[in-house]
Amino acid sequence: MKLVIVTGMSGAGKTIALKMLEDIGFYCVDNLPISLVDKFVQLVSGGTDIKKTALGLDIRSGEELENLDEILENWRSSNVDVQVLFLDANDAVLIKRYKETRRTHPLAGAGRLENGIEKEREKLAFLKREADYIIDTSNLLTRELKQEIDRIFVDNQDFCNMMISVLS
Repeated sequence: MKLVIVTGMSGAGKTIALKMLEDIGFYCVDNLPISLVDKFVQLVSGGTDIKKTALGLDIRSGEELENLDEILENWRSSNVDVQVLFLDANDAVLIKRYKETRRTHPLAGAGRLENGIEKEREKLAFLKREADYIIDTSNLLTRELKQEIDRIFVDNQDFCNMMISVLS
């Protein structure tokens, strides 16, 4: 069974990426509590016909998120085919996206949005270091994100997260 952990900054496009993975045949679950993640993977990998699974995990998992580091290490030592897809965007883009949707950031509370984003970056730093793929969605259109996901998970092409923009 192939397992993809979809994670990253709030507002960077994780939900959209999960929907795209679902469209290419992945069984997708979003925001599963960390305490159930290992049990879920054991259930899915043992005796089901599910071949590809994607789990959306992010800062909403709270303090349990730190336990994911140990779980990933155990999976990799047990030869579980796990890959981490980390979606990121620069702060200005995240702020713009939050203002457009009028939603509150999970860590900002009643405080400033910028402070919530900064806290989230700190808490997710270990996942970004563990990531097999990092996609910066700051300048990507939805169709371009789809092309990147297809390139990685359908075409199995080598991933390169360098982008060149030419302006005149």
